Amino acid sequence: MDSTQNAQLTKVELLRSLEATLGHCFNTNPVCPSPNPLIIVISGPSGVGKDAVIKRLRESRDSLHFVRDELLEYALVYGDYKGIPKKQIREYMGKGCDIVLRVDIQGAETLRRILGKSAVFVFLVAESELALVERLVERRTESREELLVRIATAREEVKHVRNFDYVVVNAKGQLDNAVKLVESIIDAEKAKVRQRNAVI
Repeated sequence: MDSTQNAQLTKVELLRSLEATLGHCFNTNPVCPSPNPLIIVISGPSGVGKDAVIKRLRESRDSLHFVRDELLEYALVYGDYKGIPKKQIREYMGKGCDIVLRVDIQGAETLRRILGKSAVFVFLVAESELALVERLVERRTESREELLVRIATAREEVKHVRNFDYVVVNAKGQLDNAVKLVESIIDAEKAKVRQRNAVI
């Protein structure tokens, strides 16, 4: 069939002709299956803006389900894994939602033992130690002695960054950038050839 004949055929006729020549119909199924729902664990030292990032994520992504902090924290701190709302998580994942868990460093360590590589672990940090201390001071919720304890704890917590999959800097006045980076991480994980298979 020459180019003149090709031009005379409609697109549908050409497709049917190609199918007939090949001996089978073209498949209409997606080339790649739908990506698996993700479990995203967001952690980091006090004062890095975890709550602000979570709040903005809630506003920008409908497909995310956020597990209640206090229930999760209780379950992780007291080792009561039954207290983790597994039924709720499974239910929302069954609907295709991604799950976001916001926990402290200790909680992230416990979740890593439970979830292993099946979850995405994101470590949120301030742009510098000074920036973190300034944020803690600006909160005006702690005495000088309590601040010293917080700072010492934060210094230790930052060392845990090597146990995470991603690090996101939440610089002062640049919350949108931090949120966009978290969203990019989610999108990149969804585009992986070898998908994580979250099991809880």
